[in-house]
Amino acid sequence: MAIRIASKLRPEDLLPQIERMWEISAEKILSLHKSWDPARGSPVYTVRGRYTTRGWTEWTQGFQFGSALLQYEATDDRQFLQIGLEGTLRWMPVHLTHAGVHDHGFNNISTYGNLLRLIREGRAPSEYIPLCELALKTSGAVQAMRWTRTADGNGFIYSFNGPHSLFIDTIRTLRVLAVAHRHGHVLMGEQEQRISLLERLIQHARTTARYAVYYGKGRDLYDVRGRVAHESLFNPKTGIYRCPSTQQGYSPFSTWTRGLAWAICGFAEQLEFLETLKPEELEPMGGADAIQHQMLEAAQATADYYLQIACTDGVPVWDTGAPNLCQCPDYADRPSDPFNPYEPVDSSAAAIAAQGLYRLGHFLLQKGKTQHGRRYRQAALTITQTLLQEPYLSTDSKHQGLLLHSVYHRPNGWDYIPKGQKVPCGESSMWGDYHLRELALLLMREAQGKPYLTFFTGICESSENKPF
Repeated sequence: MAIRIASKLRPEDLLPQIERMWEISAEKILSLHKSWDPARGSPVYTVRGRYTTRGWTEWTQGFQFGSALLQYEATDDRQFLQIGLEGTLRWMPVHLTHAGVHDHGFNNISTYGNLLRLIREGRAPSEYIPLCELALKTSGAVQAMRWTRTADGNGFIYSFNGPHSLFIDTIRTLRVLAVAHRHGHVLMGEQEQRISLLERLIQHARTTARYAVYYGKGRDLYDVRGRVAHESLFNPKTGIYRCPSTQQGYSPFSTWTRGLAWAICGFAEQLEFLETLKPEELEPMGGADAIQHQMLEAAQATADYYLQIACTDGVPVWDTGAPNLCQCPDYADRPSDPFNPYEPVDSSAAAIAAQGLYRLGHFLLQKGKTQHGRRYRQAALTITQTLLQEPYLSTDSKHQGLLLHSVYHRPNGWDYIPKGQKVPCGESSMWGDYHLRELALLLMREAQGKPYLTFFTGICESSENKPF
């Protein structure tokens, strides 16, 4: 195991660092809010410390306004509620009916979902309940429309590349289908066909687990347990699986580590969600036990692989097959070095993976599986401790990013390389910053004895007449 797990670390021990992070985070959100014109598009990543856009897909705007809502939730500073609320109302509606992306769970749970939870807790105006509920139902149905049937009787939500393409990222966007289903919504198809959003969620998760995750069973020459393919390609006419592929990783036969992190977090969240369903709801889809077994197998395989390939402090290199890793073959046996001359690390992958590991650990502990549950949980806390301090936490007030050393698209060469460096470093991303905040909020609530936070906490509950 590469990560040196701090076995006695507790969420309470991280509270001083978390509180410091929220103080720094406030400056970053306000700086971006004052300087960014949303009409330019979504902020994506920083260049020389300033957020810029990148017209590839519009999947990060929800993280901008969602970050403000998380900041308000954590600190009770009302100016961030105003930023998040106004940004959501003005700029997010177009994302609800965006039929060209697989990213609805990123954009809309981060905004309308967070806002609805705050309303349920009596901390935001209740007049927006109908809007938030309608938004989440609409988003879930639009996401579910991007559907390719597979030859094995399942199917998947296809990526922006087209009906042949399954992305590993999408496993975490499934949460918008889950919320829409819990609100009683369905997708209406031709001739009044009522299409279950829960069924599409389960089928997509099972397809991802089967084809995008490897289990060391000899599927191909590079079948290593826990490895993931960023993209899986299918014949869109027959639904037959063809081969692995990648967009942002180095090769189809190595592992892009942010994709690995999406898998850990996505499967862990769906395991939590399945616990809220009645067994009879899952009978038509193969039964609760079989579905849980498949998702748990995928979650644990990817979690175990992450623990093996990350550096000792829990931060991974951007891809396990990155070509210049041969220059530092022992990279996983020492702490990460974001300033190394060979290959960049990806702190955003670490933030996403840490949340997934914590959730997986919590799930297993609830099931009485103490050994594995504690290992994942402690690994998550270890990673979090790394990210909440320099060189990963951005303490420069002139830098708009919160979490440094995030990588977006290494193959395309989009990431900024500072003068004097040979690989990208020192920059941030909207998803990295957001997921560090989301991770911090999860652990802060745990340390303070508040209810455990999930993507469906408060969102699927009945309205309560609490004063705002």
